[in-house]
Amino acid sequence: MTSVFKALSDPTRRAILQHLQQGPMGAGELAELFDVSKPTMSAHFAVLVAAGLIEPDKQGRTITYRLCLSVLEDALLGFAQVFGLNVSRSEPSSMSPEKEKP
Repeated sequence: MTSVFKALSDPTRRAILQHLQQGPMGAGELAELFDVSKPTMSAHFAVLVAAGLIEPDKQGRTITYRLCLSVLEDALLGFAQVFGLNVSRSEPSSMSPEKEKP
């Protein structure tokens, strides 16, 4: 849980997660959205991957990231329980955006 909250402590990393709510995005595509260097973006991606909040998919030289909301849900539920709040997940991936069904 500590690594998740460390990852969430930075506004750039929170913004990355917000962009990934729309769906998987390439590292370069994400980097273009921020006014920081590519090494800095790589460091942000590394923190988010280490926390389990995003998952990389490498195809050749291209890395695509996708959001792993279940990790965030688990951390938030655990945090709420530390303070005695009786909160539970009502359904799997309840925080994830709705996907269109085929």
